[in-house]
Amino acid sequence: MTSTNNNQHPTLTGAEILWASLAGEGTTTVFGYPGGAILPIYDALRKFPTIHHILVRHEQGASHMADGYARASGKVGVCMATSGPGATNLVTGLATAMLDSIPMVAITGQVSSKVLGSDAFQEVDITGITLPVTKHNFLVTRAEDIAPTIREAFQIARSGRPGPVLVDITKDAQQATAVYDFDAAAPAPARPHPMLKASSQSMREAIELIKQSKKPVILAGHGIVESGAEREVLALAESLQIPIATTLLGLGCIPAAHPLQLGMMGMHGESWVNNAIQEADLLLALGMRFDDRVTGNLASYSPSSKKIHIDIDPSEINKNVRVDVALIGDLKQVLQVLLPQLSPLSYRSAAEGSASSNPRESSWISEINASKGNAAVRDIINLPDNGHLYAAHVIHDIWQEAKAAGRLEQTIIVTDVGQHQMWEAQYFKHESPRSLVTSGGLGTMGFALPAAIGAKFACPEKDVWVVAGDGGFQMTASELSTIQQEGLAINIAVINNGFLGMVRQWQETFYDKNYSASPILSPDFVMLAAAHGMAGSNVSKRTDVIPTVTKARTSGKPHLINFSVEKEDGVYPMIAPGAALHEMVRRPKHDPLLETAEDA
Repeated sequence: MTSTNNNQHPTLTGAEILWASLAGEGTTTVFGYPGGAILPIYDALRKFPTIHHILVRHEQGASHMADGYARASGKVGVCMATSGPGATNLVTGLATAMLDSIPMVAITGQVSSKVLGSDAFQEVDITGITLPVTKHNFLVTRAEDIAPTIREAFQIARSGRPGPVLVDITKDAQQATAVYDFDAAAPAPARPHPMLKASSQSMREAIELIKQSKKPVILAGHGIVESGAEREVLALAESLQIPIATTLLGLGCIPAAHPLQLGMMGMHGESWVNNAIQEADLLLALGMRFDDRVTGNLASYSPSSKKIHIDIDPSEINKNVRVDVALIGDLKQVLQVLLPQLSPLSYRSAAEGSASSNPRESSWISEINASKGNAAVRDIINLPDNGHLYAAHVIHDIWQEAKAAGRLEQTIIVTDVGQHQMWEAQYFKHESPRSLVTSGGLGTMGFALPAAIGAKFACPEKDVWVVAGDGGFQMTASELSTIQQEGLAINIAVINNGFLGMVRQWQETFYDKNYSASPILSPDFVMLAAAHGMAGSNVSKRTDVIPTVTKARTSGKPHLINFSVEKEDGVYPMIAPGAALHEMVRRPKHDPLLETAEDA
């Protein structure tokens, strides 16, 4: 029972303190699954009507939903589970968020503190298990520690380089009582990153390298979105006419239609983008970590370039690629110091939304554009219908339909992992940040469907599309019932080629077509959707794609489309393991898609 002490602060149970602290942090949505060790928390939920709890079908789904919510909204996502298997089922989602720097707080119930370490029923050391895949974690054994811990967890999750935090609360702490004072529970302010001064040695060196460069390239990473530095990055690019290459998670931070946007770099990036990086004399790495899928063979990575790395995490500096100048700090703040010193007038013009004058000669950009040549032949916009449906057709037509309907800025694509993920990156042109939600660093199959649920709760006014392969979709297909129970109008595109497609492509290329364990039998996905109470459609012809996509998007209800696509199609270009960034494998000459394009 709630009581009030003489200081007018209520005495609450630990469970009530948890919900009150979440509400105080602005939480309105929690994804979870109840169980014995967390039942006191679920019992107290009825007293907090401002928080909506979504019952998932598997705890891994809860963690991906919280992740998708955070990616789409920029807020901290929250999930919860009981002890033992409930807690361990969160681990994959925590690792997914950790590698992509996603702010998330996971709350788990734990057995009573009196039996900790005794191998009690459903007891696991979840703080020990999750130590490598969380930014920080806590074990709470007293009710009075719950509010300070939750407040600190939120601060850690969203400050500096964001990441997931786990809070494990024993059952007796949930049941005990303590005085609740939200303000008194506030953590000490996060230590701010030292502000780089314009006069600092590193800043002067960076400015000199930029001024001396003739062939610079900006490497635009996910940190641009997390920092909210899109305007500053555009100002830098426009004022000095520097072309921009984008990582997978950076897609959308710079509009795809912008004339300085080259496209995606890396293993399945555009050939002209990778060649430009290799030939550059300066790389400006902004909020990215030089992942191996971006660099290729490090020994031959952009060999003639000077390198400037701006990142909030000092541990990323020189971790993979040695750089000449490091500017450590929040990207937005660093650029706000750097830009006026490079070109005050142009910076002001670009920041106000207009393109600035071009102080840099355009020969470098012209050289890059000329290098595209026939590499753009895979552009499918003008491909005739040859009777085959390719995944690239599907992705392009979803983009085309959204654009034609004026909904492009109001569309979020949530992908799973595999070939379809790369086709989405190549063929769906993202014009705004947070419009692509995908697992980058961990590459988590099964991510898309639950993450899309989180994205829809974060942005209910937007059109949310799941783009998943037939393999990954089956890993979390049970969350179709969550969609139906919550009445969410989510569109689902299953790219069905009968294979674990990326595995099959590697087997074709590197293992002499030994398709060991990559063919996959799937259920009738439309009937599966119907079993969950939602509409579905089968599409196997190009002419049916856009009409069916429109039907799904405008229905106001969840709709699954099973796209039966070419079975042995591949994602090109690609870089083989151990190869240099410019040593790209292109589509084989016998490939039907390429032959059709050339005939056209």
